[in-house]
Amino acid sequence: MKVLPFKIPKPELNAVVFQEDKGKTFFNKLHQHEEIQISLILSGDGNLIVGDTINRYKDGDIFVIGSNIPHVFNSDTPMKIQSRMFTVFFSKQLLGDAFLELNELREVSNFFKRSEYGFKINSKKRWATDLILKTETATQLERLIILIQLLKVGSEARYTPLSSFIYNKNYNDNEGNRMRNVYDYTMNHYKNAITLKTIANVANMTKNAFCKYFKKRTNKTYVTFLNEIRVEHATRLLEKQSDLAIVEIAELSGFQNLSNFNRQYKRVKGYAPSYVRKKN
Repeated sequence: MKVLPFKIPKPELNAVVFQEDKGKTFFNKLHQHEEIQISLILSGDGNLIVGDTINRYKDGDIFVIGSNIPHVFNSDTPMKIQSRMFTVFFSKQLLGDAFLELNELREVSNFFKRSEYGFKINSKKRWATDLILKTETATQLERLIILIQLLKVGSEARYTPLSSFIYNKNYNDNEGNRMRNVYDYTMNHYKNAITLKTIANVANMTKNAFCKYFKKRTNKTYVTFLNEIRVEHATRLLEKQSDLAIVEIAELSGFQNLSNFNRQYKRVKGYAPSYVRKKN
């Protein structure tokens, strides 16, 4: 089955699909698909970018990503440790409006409202984890029953939204390629200096056109996005590399000087990098 840029095709007649991702990294290309996904991180660590927001992921996290939301998993797991994720994909369209409008299913309506921006499940995680694990060996009928239970969990659990802004137009293949190239280049080079001219060339646009293009689709400037990526990398180093000085962490994260690092870190996190070091 051909995989189109920015899309992941699924079997057309299956309302519920189970998928296991296992390897050094997860699928690390910016992409979107019509199916809603519920993902359990069994092992792995890194960033999950959804819409305009960068989120951390780690072992045991459960995420719901709504239909056609651009997202990408950027692994930071050591190469010797395998990343592993179970995902339940389901098509709201194939479930049918008439089915979802049944009185018996009204109590799961919150799930779909929350999924519009994606969300992380913060409570009832043991219940949700058990359900997702059972999906691996379940029949198609059993998977449908499990899905309804997962919708109930996602409607009732405490949660954290994954994004505050989602571009309301689906990307076509050309736009998908362009944004994917921008994200790929950023993830591979954020530790180095990236000028607006350089990233605009990656997008095959002029600098001014690219700045407007990126802002319209992410609700933030490219420089803001780049600094947020760098801050998340710095946070992992602050938490795990106690032998590194803060000035070294700033340099390893792509910041040219300590004062700018401190300023950008506080803007993103609301506190200074020294606070993370003291807390740990």
